[in-house]
Amino acid sequence: MKKTIGILAVLVAIIGFTSMALAIGEFKFESETHDYGSIPQNKPASYDFKFSNTGDAPIIITEVKPSCGCSVAEFTRTPIKPGESGTITVTYNAAAKGPFTKQFTVKSNTKTPVKTLTVKGNVE
Repeated sequence: MKKTIGILAVLVAIIGFTSMALAIGEFKFESETHDYGSIPQNKPASYDFKFSNTGDAPIIITEVKPSCGCSVAEFTRTPIKPGESGTITVTYNAAAKGPFTKQFTVKSNTKTPVKTLTVKGNVE
């Protein structure tokens, strides 16, 4: 009898942990790439990558890392609940003339924990 209750308790615990593990947030970006086109030199250019949480649990962004020191990023720091939206704002400093492509690595607790956003353009 005790053995049956013990096995039943273990099965209930496994089912509980499994169902908790299935709840996860997921990004749905409007776009993961932005083309600035031609921009003037020495005038920083910014873009808002907007997203919504299409998952079942809050999204927590832990880091948005630019591929170089010529770019910065700001992002929604509070948890984004399912169905809610957030923004990652990226800024390229546009100091060097010529074409550019820069990536931003987004780390989070989502189904896809590492995502890459890209901006490109040409500094005149």
